[in-house]
Amino acid sequence: MRSQWHPDQPCAEFHSLRTSRRAVVQAGAASLLGLGLPALFAGQQTSAASLSEQLAGFGRAKRCIFLFMWGGPSQLDTFDMKPAAPDNIRGPFKPISTKVPGLQISEHFKELAGVMDKVAVIRSLSHDDPAHLSSGHTTVTGQLAPVVRSDATPPSSRDTPHIGAVLSKLRETRQLASDEKSAGMPPFVMLPWKVFHPSAPGGTAPGQHGGWLGPAYDPLLATGDPNQPQWKLPALQLQNGVTRESLQSRFQLLQQIDQQRVAFDQSPRPAAMSAHQSKALDLLASPRVRAAFELSQETPETRERYGRNIHGQSVLLGRRLLEHGVPLVNINWHDDGKNFWDTHGNNFNRLKDDLMPPADRALTALLTDLSERGMLDDTLVCWVGEFGRKPEISNGTGREHWPYCYSGLLAGAGISGGAIYGSSDKHAAYPASNAVSPHDYAATVYHALGIGAETTLADRNSRPHRIYAGTPITDLFSS
Repeated sequence: MRSQWHPDQPCAEFHSLRTSRRAVVQAGAASLLGLGLPALFAGQQTSAASLSEQLAGFGRAKRCIFLFMWGGPSQLDTFDMKPAAPDNIRGPFKPISTKVPGLQISEHFKELAGVMDKVAVIRSLSHDDPAHLSSGHTTVTGQLAPVVRSDATPPSSRDTPHIGAVLSKLRETRQLASDEKSAGMPPFVMLPWKVFHPSAPGGTAPGQHGGWLGPAYDPLLATGDPNQPQWKLPALQLQNGVTRESLQSRFQLLQQIDQQRVAFDQSPRPAAMSAHQSKALDLLASPRVRAAFELSQETPETRERYGRNIHGQSVLLGRRLLEHGVPLVNINWHDDGKNFWDTHGNNFNRLKDDLMPPADRALTALLTDLSERGMLDDTLVCWVGEFGRKPEISNGTGREHWPYCYSGLLAGAGISGGAIYGSSDKHAAYPASNAVSPHDYAATVYHALGIGAETTLADRNSRPHRIYAGTPITDLFSS
């Protein structure tokens, strides 16, 4: 039975679970670990690294696609249905059986039901921050935002770097020149936008960039709707009349001016900015990078399978980028003009008509595609929002913010398909067993990518920061 747990006082079960798991992890990873993507970070291994690799799933993922369901999907209407609950809690949706005996999900995830043997469902995600912006930061960084419980605090240089930015830094530190497939590709791509909430005073959610690592580790942002016939990546387009040759000449001239400034004891432009511009120039000049973004190279049948909509084509583009060597792709739920998964009103119509069908189709196609291409075994797939929805239905149609219990998915890279981790109480209001924080979820991602529990990175002022703030769920890994 669940202990009585109030939002501001996590239950003892939560603490004991986290303490026991943390003890196991720290015993196996007691010092700084390099990023151990298989065959990428050869050398520079420590004895702690070899111990850490004994933990299930460590370093299994060569790449990761992070599907962020901005707004907060309702756990009761998706992956943790409560058909025995009262009408004002369970809602009108019916559970359906899946390919996994005993695992039921919403009737509006019909296609996903056929591939749930590839997916692990976490039904006990939990935290106490009901604000979109600050909890969004925690979701994609694994660390608390500089200002918690806040929808008024925009991004800043104090933010913890996004998981993709950390991956970019560690890859750079380990000089992964041996990875020919990734050479020249951006290490971190985000599409189709940086999440923003029009009702939040802070606007854009923090944590979606390089944070205290600096702008050199920001994602390559691929904006717009890739479902549009003429869509091209804006970041790889040159202005009219500008050629790659002339751009190269201008950059070389700028470098010469910098050298002259140093000769006259003047301060050059910041090194990070020069490196950032140099990377941008390399991307503009690379036919290989440009080809990775060419969705026209996919067959019409494949594009239809993912769904001819902005989310489906973003997920398909994400798969292309992974295939071309991009280590981490973050796909945010797009700006649909209707508050995303934030269904305070008209929850059930929004879910069944606008939100769940494209999410169902795209995720099913992605899992099937990765499996058929032999990539699922070393690709980590994440599907999660910043929180869930309140069990009680408000005004007959909506559900309010509810961070105290919600669901998320993981698949690939050794994750046990068909697994259910954790459980909720009878109304999906609080965890009943194996509570998981967003810190633990992010730590699981880091663990799968081979980033050890004691890894630290220095900010621009040389201050060290621990990357982990939670404990990886190693029980989810089959090997």
